[in-house]
Amino acid sequence: MVDHVLALATTWTAWDGRPAHVDDRVYTPHKAIRRVADHLIDHLAEMEARLAGERPRPDHWHASATTTEADLAPFTQEDLDEARSRLVRLARIWANRLDALTDEQLDASPGEGWGFRELALHLQESTYYADAVGDLSATSPVIAS
Repeated sequence: MVDHVLALATTWTAWDGRPAHVDDRVYTPHKAIRRVADHLIDHLAEMEARLAGERPRPDHWHASATTTEADLAPFTQEDLDEARSRLVRLARIWANRLDALTDEQLDASPGEGWGFRELALHLQESTYYADAVGDLSATSPVIAS
């Protein structure tokens, strides 16, 4: 999932500043990266709490219903570098945590909610946010004649 998101993100430095309207939401490069990272963090926190025998804390994300001023900023090469560092590290934390669990823990996970294997598979749906922005490599500026 992270590889797919980052492959699309490499084209977002060409973003023209117009948000994509998909379903009933608005998406921008920054918002897509924010939502992917938030989704990874949210479910990682849930899994860690459940493994510790705690009830997961409810999240207070505004999720994709809100588009912030920061979401509307240009997406630069530096933003791509930051996104790559952030998402690759989060994916590695997930992989390390899942690799440390037994098949029983993955499928008969403690606490309420999806099994951890299902939770990890659910995260694949985070490609939705990046797909909403899409591949911008084919976009080119309109030149007035």
